[in-house]
Amino acid sequence: MSNTVKAFVDAIIASGTYEPLDRIYVTNKVLGLVGDGDAVAAKSDELLDVVDALLETAVKNGKIEDGQSDKDILEAQLTDLMTPTPAKVNQQFWNQYNDSPEAATNYFYDLSRKNDYIKTRAIAKNIGFDTPTDFGDLEITINLSKPEKDPKAIAAARNQKANTYPLSQLAIENEGYLGRLGYPARSNHRVIRMTLGGEPWGFQYSPYAYFSEHAIFLLQAHRPMVINQHTFSNLLEIVRTFPHYFVGSNADLPIVGGSMLAQDHYQGGRHQFPMMKAPIDREVSLPDGFDDVTAGVVKWPMSTIRLTSQTPESLINAATLIANNWQGYDDESVDVRAYTNGERHHTVTPIAYRKGDDFVLDVVLRDNQTSEQYPDGIFHPHQDVQHIKKENIGLIEVMGRAILPARLLTEMQDVKKYVLDQPNEMADYHKAWADELKANNTFTEANAEGIINQAIGTVFARVLQDAGVFKRNAEGQAAFDKFIAQLG
Repeated sequence: MSNTVKAFVDAIIASGTYEPLDRIYVTNKVLGLVGDGDAVAAKSDELLDVVDALLETAVKNGKIEDGQSDKDILEAQLTDLMTPTPAKVNQQFWNQYNDSPEAATNYFYDLSRKNDYIKTRAIAKNIGFDTPTDFGDLEITINLSKPEKDPKAIAAARNQKANTYPLSQLAIENEGYLGRLGYPARSNHRVIRMTLGGEPWGFQYSPYAYFSEHAIFLLQAHRPMVINQHTFSNLLEIVRTFPHYFVGSNADLPIVGGSMLAQDHYQGGRHQFPMMKAPIDREVSLPDGFDDVTAGVVKWPMSTIRLTSQTPESLINAATLIANNWQGYDDESVDVRAYTNGERHHTVTPIAYRKGDDFVLDVVLRDNQTSEQYPDGIFHPHQDVQHIKKENIGLIEVMGRAILPARLLTEMQDVKKYVLDQPNEMADYHKAWADELKANNTFTEANAEGIINQAIGTVFARVLQDAGVFKRNAEGQAAFDKFIAQLG
C-alpha cells in the first residue's frame, strides 16, 4: 500500500467516522475509487495535497477521465469517507447546541471545511479590499473562487438527456448526490434539519463563501421565493436560534432579486456588513401600537428603514406594515410605480440580526421597473457603471459587499497600464472611466493600484445609489419621508 493511500486512510480513521478496526475495509474503499496500481506521491502531508495525489492516481489507473468534472465527483466521494452520515451530523450538531448555539455552528463549519465541502483553497484566491466612501468603508471582492466551466463537460452536456433531479442546486436532495457533467458533486454535503414557521427547513454552508461562515437556509419543500409576514417571522426565528449570525432574504422579484428565485431560501452567517454599521440618519414615527419599536432611516445609499425592538413579534408586524404599504405605493415624481400593465414591481430585501438583547430588522425598499432609458432597470446599475458591475444587486451587495466578476482581475491590470501610458489591451468599455481617472490623478507605478481600487469602490457606491429607490438628495429624501408619513 502506498504512502499516499495510507496517509488518507489515517486521516479517515482520525476523523472518527471509522474505527481503527475498519482500516482494511476503508483502505479497500479508497482503492476501489482510485485503483490499486502505483499511487502518485503527495507533494505534502496536507490533507488536500493527499487528495490531489489520489485524484491523479485515479486518472493514471484509468478510473476517471482527466477532466475537472470527474475529479470533483471523485474528490467528494473520497472526502465523504471522512464525513459522518447526515443523521450523525445532525445528532452531534444539536448535542453541541445544548452547550451553546456557537458551539453547534463551530462544529458544523469546521466539519464542512475539513472535508473540503467549503472550498477553502478556491476561496483564498478571491481578492478583497475596503474602500472609504460617504457611507462608510465598503467591502470590495473580486470573485475568483468559482471554477471555470469544464469544456469537456459543456460539450458532453449537449448530448445528455434533461435531468430534473435534484430540482436545483438549492434543493435539499443535493445531500449526498454524486454529481454529473455540468452539475456539482455533493457526496460530502450535509444539511442540518430545523423547523421554521412549522415547516421543515435545512441549514448548510455555501461551498464558495462570500464572507465568514456563509450559511444558506433552505425550505425543504420546493416553493418559489416570497417576501411576506412569514418571511420576517422566519428570519427573526433564525437569529433567535443563532444569535451570533445575521440572516437576510433576497428580494422575490427579477432584476432586484437573487439568481435562484425558484427555491425559497435565505442567506446568513457571521459577518457585520457595512450597512449594519451605518448610523440612523433620522428617526421615524410609526403608527400607534408600535411603542416598543424604534424606527429610523439608515444613512445608506439604498432606501432602508431600520426597526429595533426586544420583541420580535412587534418587528414582524412593523415590517409587514412597511412591506404591504410599499407593495402598492406610487410616486410618479420620483419614478416610483407599484404596478405597470398589471405587473408588480415593489418588494423588500429584509435583513435580521442581534445587537445585545435587541432584535434588528433592516427593511430595504426595492423596485424592479425598467424604462426605455434604463432597459436593465431604473433602480439597477446604470449603463455608465456596468463596466464594473452589471449583475443584479442582491442581498450581499445591498449590505455593502461588492461581488465583482473575475474578468476585472486582468482588466484592471490593463487599466493600470493605460493610466501609466504603457502598452495595453484595455477593453473599450473602461476607456471613459480610465480617461476620467487620468484627468483627476497623477499616476505612478507605486500609487496606480491604490487609486484604481479606490475608484472601483467609488463606482460600487454609485451602483448602490442607482439601486436606491429614494435618492440621497433633497427631492429623494422628501419623497422617502412622504412614503413613511402615509404608513400611519
